[in-house]
Amino acid sequence: MTKITSYAVALGSNRLHGAHGRPDQVVRAAIGAIGGLGTVSRVSRTMDYPALGLVGRDYANAAAILASPLEPADLLAGLKAIERDFGRRPGRRWGPRVLDLDIILWSGGVSRPPGPNIPHPEYRNRHFVLEPLAEIAPDWRDPVTGLTVRHLLARLTAPRPARR
Repeated sequence: MTKITSYAVALGSNRLHGAHGRPDQVVRAAIGAIGGLGTVSRVSRTMDYPALGLVGRDYANAAAILASPLEPADLLAGLKAIERDFGRRPGRRWGPRVLDLDIILWSGGVSRPPGPNIPHPEYRNRHFVLEPLAEIAPDWRDPVTGLTVRHLLARLTAPRPARR
């Protein structure tokens, strides 16, 4: 019997695509494409966020929960193949991209190299990842901190006291 694993996948785009159109439409098309790697059970709304760094255009971001028989390294390879199929080319860090797909969490807990780093090393600091993920998996626990996605988002968005 094949073991099915759950993954939280973050999706983002900030470039037009010849076939799919605007970044929000690229994200929707990518959700369909990742369904070829398993079964997409939940999808957040697509939300717009400012780009990191100096890349200009805002990003359309979403999150999806994927049930898949693939191991993390194989799923990551499948996601990178989808990015290439959508026209992503190697470029500068935080540069514009037609599609960005990342594994954020998985039901297996923690994964380290030689496989992919899961949880994603920066997701706890990224509103554009946590907000869509909290919409579809608010109670998923971070295996490192033990906090839920909802709590991580609240921590990130909580007002900070002024320093004296």
